[in-house]
Amino acid sequence: MSLSQQGVKPEHSRQSIRQQVRLLRQQLTAATRDKAAAELAERITHNRDLMAKQHFALYLANDAELSTEPLIQVLWQAGKAIYLPVLHPFCPGYLLFLRYDKTTKMQPNRFGIPEPRLNCANIMPVAALDIVFTPLVAFDGSGNRLGMGGGFYDRTLSQLPANSPCQVIGLAHNCQQVANIPTASWDIPLQQLITPANYFDFR
Repeated sequence: MSLSQQGVKPEHSRQSIRQQVRLLRQQLTAATRDKAAAELAERITHNRDLMAKQHFALYLANDAELSTEPLIQVLWQAGKAIYLPVLHPFCPGYLLFLRYDKTTKMQPNRFGIPEPRLNCANIMPVAALDIVFTPLVAFDGSGNRLGMGGGFYDRTLSQLPANSPCQVIGLAHNCQQVANIPTASWDIPLQQLITPANYFDFR
């Protein structure tokens, strides 16, 4: 059940929405999370438009986010190039995207999330990516995205030119949809969003 169905109203603050949706997400059972991850992978790999692309930025799940592990495996099997976010070492608040494969050496970042070790040869400029799959805490029916509050994706994706072919697609559990997210001037809205049960196109 989404928060919109539980009576959470638009005037609730962003932080209140963030806290409540994170709690809903954390309460999902392991079996439910595994099923959702498998359904997500199946939904994406059956989408011909998405599977025609080559360069995919993904994330490794944290804090009960929708897992991308099955999706990464099937994209690798399909010969796709995968990239993971790395905290920018020189520009605080920004992300770099580094190539990720089965031999990539990983290390925890300051949030304890595994990321590829920095290697300039493996960096892919965000504008050169075909698809950026973003994690999120909550979303609404207008494509507004609420993250963890650090603004990393908003700052990084703001570098994309207006006519960029790079597609920004949110990934979320079904329960992360809310009635309305109060927006801020720096928010980058989603173009598309995929849950295990639904595909949303906000373009």
